[in-house]
Amino acid sequence: MNRLLTMRIKIKHRLKILALSICAVFLTGCPYTMNPRGSVTIKTVAVERFQNDTPEFALADQMTDAIITAFIADGTMKVLPKDQAEAVLYGKLTRYQRRPYEYDENDQVTSYAVEMDFDIQLKKPADDSLFWDERMSQRGVYNLASESEEIGRQRALELLVQAIINRTTKSW
Repeated sequence: MNRLLTMRIKIKHRLKILALSICAVFLTGCPYTMNPRGSVTIKTVAVERFQNDTPEFALADQMTDAIITAFIADGTMKVLPKDQAEAVLYGKLTRYQRRPYEYDENDQVTSYAVEMDFDIQLKKPADDSLFWDERMSQRGVYNLASESEEIGRQRALELLVQAIINRTTKSW
């Protein structure tokens, strides 16, 4: 009986040590800050017109305008012309595809997904160095019976805009 009690105490002790070790790793390795601006030191940004390597017309202007509007609404960074900004955002739409997404019991398509791939860079114009460079993919799903492809495209663009804002202004 004494031996069983000793084993239980050892197991509890080891579990406490393990839990404390895990907590220590998370607390020391987490870059999160309570500052709403995160660790961002950039105060001004310029957004260059997006490039569009797809046959889908007008998407470059639509993407660029949506991102500029989002930066203004977010308020973390001021949008300025390229020659006055601390950072410049560049983007390129590299793939646009519409695919069946869901089917009904008769194997008829009920929804489609608009899938888009983007190459996005945030550069320092003073020396052309990168703050970050990322390939982003977004998908916007729309119901075939009640929505248009434009709705799916808009949903994918909204996700892109949010990803760019988060990547640029937040510390996580």
